[in-house]
Amino acid sequence: MIIQNPTYLKEKLDRLFVKAEEAFNQLGENVRHASPEQMFVNGKSFFDALEKFSCIGLSNSQDISYSKNLEVHVRPQPSFNKQFDLLIENLNENTQNGISNYLYCSNDTQAKRFHEIFESFKDDNTQKVAQYETIVMPLFQGFVDEELQIACYTDHQIFERYHKFNIKNGYTKKQSITLKELTTLSVGDYVTHIDHGIGKFGGLQKIQVEGKTQEAIKLVYADNDIVYVSIHSLHKISKYNGKDGTPPKIYKLGSNAWKALKQKTKARVKHIAFNLIQLYAKRRLEKGFASAPDSYLQAELESSFIYEDTPDQMKATIDVKADMESDRPMDRLVCGDVGFGKTEVAIRAAFKAVDNGKQVAVLVPTTILAFQHYRTFSERLKEMPVKVSYLNRFKTAKQKSETLKELQEGKVDIIIGTHQLVSKNVVFKDLGLLVIDEEQKFGVAVKDKLKTISQNVDTLTLTATPIPRTLQFSLMAARDLSVITTPPPNRYPIETNVVGFNEEVIRDAISYEIERGGQVYFIHNRIENIKEVAGMIQRLVPNAKVGVGHGQLDGKKLEDLLLSFMEGDFDVLVATTIIESGLDVPNANTIFINNANNFGLSDLHQMRGRVGRSNKKAFCYFICPPYSAMTEDARKRIQALEQFSDLGSGFNIAMKDLEIRGAGDLLGGEQSGFINEIGFETYQKIMNEAIDELKENEFKDLYEEDNHIENKVYVKDIVIESDFEILFPDEYINNVSERLTLYNELSTLKNESDLKQYEQKLIDRFGALPKQAKNLLDSVRIKWIASSIGIEKLLLKQGKMIGYFISDQQSDFYQSNRFKKVLLFIQAYANLATLKEKETKNGLRLLLTFDQVKSISKALDLLTKLDEL
Repeated sequence: MIIQNPTYLKEKLDRLFVKAEEAFNQLGENVRHASPEQMFVNGKSFFDALEKFSCIGLSNSQDISYSKNLEVHVRPQPSFNKQFDLLIENLNENTQNGISNYLYCSNDTQAKRFHEIFESFKDDNTQKVAQYETIVMPLFQGFVDEELQIACYTDHQIFERYHKFNIKNGYTKKQSITLKELTTLSVGDYVTHIDHGIGKFGGLQKIQVEGKTQEAIKLVYADNDIVYVSIHSLHKISKYNGKDGTPPKIYKLGSNAWKALKQKTKARVKHIAFNLIQLYAKRRLEKGFASAPDSYLQAELESSFIYEDTPDQMKATIDVKADMESDRPMDRLVCGDVGFGKTEVAIRAAFKAVDNGKQVAVLVPTTILAFQHYRTFSERLKEMPVKVSYLNRFKTAKQKSETLKELQEGKVDIIIGTHQLVSKNVVFKDLGLLVIDEEQKFGVAVKDKLKTISQNVDTLTLTATPIPRTLQFSLMAARDLSVITTPPPNRYPIETNVVGFNEEVIRDAISYEIERGGQVYFIHNRIENIKEVAGMIQRLVPNAKVGVGHGQLDGKKLEDLLLSFMEGDFDVLVATTIIESGLDVPNANTIFINNANNFGLSDLHQMRGRVGRSNKKAFCYFICPPYSAMTEDARKRIQALEQFSDLGSGFNIAMKDLEIRGAGDLLGGEQSGFINEIGFETYQKIMNEAIDELKENEFKDLYEEDNHIENKVYVKDIVIESDFEILFPDEYINNVSERLTLYNELSTLKNESDLKQYEQKLIDRFGALPKQAKNLLDSVRIKWIASSIGIEKLLLKQGKMIGYFISDQQSDFYQSNRFKKVLLFIQAYANLATLKEKETKNGLRLLLTFDQVKSISKALDLLTKLDEL
């Protein structure tokens, strides 16, 4: 018997057994034949019966006594989010570490595709081309085996594709979630339609249009109202991703509630995006300050670093300095794991700015981190002609005003502070560099307030686990990215354990840590009963000295408490998450996080990073309720941290976060709040609409090129109605969810080369295309041409093709060359098409009509002829 999670299995069996008993008790006497005990097993009887079998457990558990423990040093394939430069970098790194690379491909075409991709990188001369071997053999999941020194990666995980399984008896879904699973819809899921609001997904449905079969999406709204959405309008639907476990409000069709919410959201998004667009547009046009090359003082500072630079740290430093020496304002994200030397990169950049006569602002999320950074910066720069100061709530009003005066006069070179730095009374003489530490802790408004102080300021962002939005921003090359993944020498991975609230485990772990001369953190994020927790620890380990710290303590008291913990005056610090950012106590090597399931991924990773900062083995205990009591996402977060406990796995965790949560919105605004009312993806769609409107109106001058009469996109959304069979037939693709995924993918394609690849993929997987599928692909081509020539609605019915032009008769479109092309076509081919005005319920509309259109291919030919004129 092979068991993945015995505890979870036992609980599940017990719950099912209780259900069986309830069902049995509801049956009448005359239909009761066999009791649940005769028919079913509960957790206990199952585990008793297991004693007759040989058992292999894939996780440790008290429920089974194992005679042998095997340690397998295998970790899962990293997520690359289709970033091939990251893949090549990773393969090169493996080669340097003596690890052989194998890429498992499902067919020869995939193997060939890899060679082509790597060749294109070779042509760019940007990176050394990786060493690897391709093996044509479908593998379910990739892995890296440290002992055998092999890395086996699968093509479907790299390309994020559907994996075709050949196992006849079905398969178990893999534990690690993929982006595809997140967007796959199941019947009963909540979905948001951009025009109608939130409803329930009713599956794919075959409908008859003029006697022809078509496939549509069924959506169910309040009062059981039903909407059928054409597969051409799939882009209007998105899975509702709101808060865990909170069912959203289902809208009533035809009511104004959704319209009002959409307008309200758009207004708020516009408000946020307005300043940002202004700022980014100006930054794009402005020239920054170009720093001079390194001086002898810079070399002196760098050579005084007591540790040896890791290769990544060196590369990040070189990149940052190159950015500062160019005349374009720097916008770089340095993503390095906790304790991997990001602060040193920031100190060098800060000194370079000061050396060039500029001031530096270091923005940090917490009072404690401001103080910690002040100590670190002062210590590193004590031999240099630099004045470092800090602003936080521990300082008196008099001390603050003195610091601000010196800052304005240019006597302070480096100022470190919390969000107080963005207040109006902070005035810089000449700000040259802004360093944002742990930027996932700040709202976009705070960061951009600081950037507006000086548009051409260089910006350096430091983070251990970037929030999905920031990571997505960098992966899209909207800002530069440096990743520090090499740990300092003599570091051990942190051993991560998921435990229930168990006093014995807590007692033993604290006693062990104190015996080896170390210190312990105990994170409990509720101030109301934090003293009770400290009392419990004192009771369990009477000889331990226990301190309690939280944000509501008086500033001076908290500062003294943390300083005395750093000095080793007491053994256990029971604290809220105030220790999360920046507290550096090399002697603290065990951490407990109570109710870990309530924290986000990056919070947990940050807190875990408070230990293991020296050459001692460190331990982290996540105290959680049973898996069955956690939400799906909380379970995924804890499993991701168990999987990625290696040194330098912060970037992997951020990639995982990108998978679990989606990308977030790129321009900013809240990550939650009103987003939960409409769902994440719909929020992004509304955001894009709002930005387009801003570009066309308020920022018309800035985006003159985009708004030029010929460059402008006039039709963003086209409606197609037809009586042809346009679908993937059941006999071609019989899996409903796979059909839906493919329809979804089709709706995101943007050009002919993508469509050709998509077509090739279909033929590879399912064989030659039937007529209905060819029609479907051609209908996408029709859609592209029709929208480019200004058609908002296209009817293909009863042998006719009728195109409805843009309804706004004052639109610039009617003065554009595109419309002139339509008029020329009518003159040249009067026998094929007619153009006339017609009264519709929305007013007068201009209609283009073609007769004798008996097939989709004929419709495509006619529109192509018009487009090529």
